Amino acid sequence: MSMQPEEDFEEEELELYEHFKFVIDKGQTPIRIDKFLTDKIAFATRNKIQQAIDAGLIQVNGESIKGSYKVKPLDDIRVHMGKPPRDTEVVPEDIPLNIVYEDQHLLVVNKEAGMVVHPAHGNWTGTLVNALVFYFQNLPEMKGNEGRPGLVHRIDKDTSGLLVIAKSEEAMTHLASQFFHHTIERTYLAIVWGEIEEEAGTVTGNVGRSAKNRKIMDVFPDGSQGKHAVTHWKVLNRLRYVSLIQCNLETGRTHQIRAHMKYLGHPLFNDATYGGDKIRKGTQFSKYKTFVHNAFNLLPRQALHAKSLGFIHPVTKEKLYFEAPLPADFQAVLDKWENYVNFE
Repeated sequence: MSMQPEEDFEEEELELYEHFKFVIDKGQTPIRIDKFLTDKIAFATRNKIQQAIDAGLIQVNGESIKGSYKVKPLDDIRVHMGKPPRDTEVVPEDIPLNIVYEDQHLLVVNKEAGMVVHPAHGNWTGTLVNALVFYFQNLPEMKGNEGRPGLVHRIDKDTSGLLVIAKSEEAMTHLASQFFHHTIERTYLAIVWGEIEEEAGTVTGNVGRSAKNRKIMDVFPDGSQGKHAVTHWKVLNRLRYVSLIQCNLETGRTHQIRAHMKYLGHPLFNDATYGGDKIRKGTQFSKYKTFVHNAFNLLPRQALHAKSLGFIHPVTKEKLYFEAPLPADFQAVLDKWENYVNFE
């Protein structure tokens, strides 16, 4: 039998999970899949495996199966599991959280721009997870997280907006399933350079790491690299040199909106990573240049906000929907552009 972590997952929410592929030997005797996987995957309990099976996160030969399924020779098994706790303990930090909703199973937070979601190289403290660990110290009913809050997706450091966090293993498994099957509803607002000719449209183009710069994502419309990505957009307000747009994600690749809008020739306003921190449209007059640079200073980040989040509650099965108003810096720049085009 061969077993290896999957290498081909680029989705930002899937980066929080481990992915395994098992190809079963010809001489394998029949054995229940939940027992088989519990023996093969570190930190995996029988209950956790069963929950993943019920959520459709474990497939055999491309099909969902039941916990009673017995592994057979040459079976191709794909597993999508939450990562085990980090060896390095996350330090609890008393950082204020803007909690939009909370019950015993999950909470929804409105993240401010500038906060990193998860500790990583160069950002071990001051993150959303550090804040959550501190907050969860006062929640003894939370079990299964082993000191590690249940992130099921991320947004970029300099993107503001909504995130859902699981407070139990059961909630994390079922929320992960909704992200995995693309049934989560997510709406973003963005200011992009230029006026888009159409009123609405869809960008379909694989998104993957750039060969020239591994910190950014490129679009591969021919599908030669990267992963399938779909962004639906529509124009909400035309402001002569920039446009306010709404984006709905069908998939959730890293930097998907930022890469897709650059690919369309309309990078996000002040997105330094994707070329939006330069004047892309407009006149050469010094007064206009001064205006744009003042707007850059007012919004010192990419103009992207995770406005809404909709999903099925993992336990009650109720449809939940949340919205977060535009943060002050985003709204200020939007007002500034509206005033400029109306009165200049």
